[in-house]
Amino acid sequence: MSGTLNSINTNMGAMVALESLDQTNTQLNAAQNEISTGYRVSSATDDGAAYAVAQSVRSDVSALTAANQQLGGVQGLLSTTTTGLNDISNLMSSMRDVLVALSNGNTTGDQRTQYAQQYNSYLSNLKGYIEDSSYNGTSLIDDIGGNTISNVSVIRNEVGSTYSIATFSGSALYAALQFTTTQLAGAGTVAALITATGTFITQFNSVNTELNTYGAATNYVTNQINYNTDKIDALNSGLGALIDADLAQESATLQALQIRQELATQALTLADQSPSTLLTLVKNA
Repeated sequence: MSGTLNSINTNMGAMVALESLDQTNTQLNAAQNEISTGYRVSSATDDGAAYAVAQSVRSDVSALTAANQQLGGVQGLLSTTTTGLNDISNLMSSMRDVLVALSNGNTTGDQRTQYAQQYNSYLSNLKGYIEDSSYNGTSLIDDIGGNTISNVSVIRNEVGSTYSIATFSGSALYAALQFTTTQLAGAGTVAALITATGTFITQFNSVNTELNTYGAATNYVTNQINYNTDKIDALNSGLGALIDADLAQESATLQALQIRQELATQALTLADQSPSTLLTLVKNA
């Protein structure tokens, strides 16, 4: 005796076939979603824990990208400042040559006047270099004529850590190099300016020290940008391993599920025909 109940009220075969079809359709929709989006986890309903981690990683990537944008702006400021100081240093080498000539007691009369004028012309150029050292309205060295300069602090990573860059007073440098006519008139007074501890050499050394300082700051910012970029790549790689779909695998799964869907549909069709078969038996009884 068969254990299967043949009934026109309860079609167990159709119920089983329908349940199988529903499961297949659910899996098919999931596979299609992964293929269309490229994500194994595209929302919290797919995998809540993985999605939460993914959102955190995405936030880190976004913050690092923003930090690199800020560092890029500072990179431009440092480049402009370094260029200005380098030109000032080169100009001061030429100014030193003039002072050496003026420190010679045999440089007299009109020749001495011409050298003094040349020095002051160089000094005017130096002032222009300082005043033209701004980047996007900001300067680290131009405090001539009432301009204000202040330390620059820039966000360097995703957690808000900062890197600070100090200023150098261009007005103080310019003022220190404004030698009077009397100072330039005497060979002895000029010679004192260019000794190892003289005013001019002290200022010249300070400019070269700042060149080293800003050069190091430029390297720091460049290295930080490169590090942030590498970190972004690493985070994106980890994010992909966490939530990206294996498209080759999902493509094979999709084909298998489509076949299962066809078979489940056929099974449901056959199961739906079962009550009609019973009706035929009743009529023939």
